[in-house]
Amino acid sequence: QVRLVESGGDSVQAGGSLRLSCAVSEYIITKLCMGWFRQAPGKEREGVAVIDAGGSTNYENSVKGRFTISKDNADNTLFLQMDNLKPEDTAMYYCVTVLQPYCKLYPWHRSDFPFWGQGTQVTVSS
Repeated sequence: QVRLVESGGDSVQAGGSLRLSCAVSEYIITKLCMGWFRQAPGKEREGVAVIDAGGSTNYENSVKGRFTISKDNADNTLFLQMDNLKPEDTAMYYCVTVLQPYCKLYPWHRSDFPFWGQGTQVTVSS
């Protein structure tokens, strides 16, 4: 069973930056498609970004150019660098994975990823 533990969520002002981390245990991330989802109050969870086992990335349109997904294979950790944050980025952010090396093309659905972390809160004030 893969275990995912997120950290790095915080409250920031619009235009600021945050870096989320996801520590992965019980499985090697070099074999996994991994990603980040988010859920804002009153809204459905949406996929934000994914990275496949080989390091290829893909992003939801509203975060392209502002968010960067990456991973450190040596530390078995996934990251989400978020720059130029906007109030609409306010949400609980979840680290997700599926036990396969390739990621589906956008759009991503909750059912595409059977393993989830507990989430980390990001709040962006205007």
